[in-house]
Amino acid sequence: MTTGRQVHRTGTTLLSLAMVAIGIALAVEAVVGEGVLSIRLVLAVLFIAAGSGRLYVEARRGRDA
Repeated sequence: MTTGRQVHRTGTTLLSLAMVAIGIALAVEAVVGEGVLSIRLVLAVLFIAAGSGRLYVEARRGRDA
């Protein structure tokens, strides 16, 4: 049986992976369409950093628990 903690962990992982994927897509669009210096690229880096950070924290929490 799935516990609430497992559901939360799975949801966090999926949303974090989605954030990283969105960030990569934004970065590709920014570089191809507008060049390297654009607001879209800054947002892409922030999305990738936020998603990666969430994955890192979740992995550390899983190891400690």
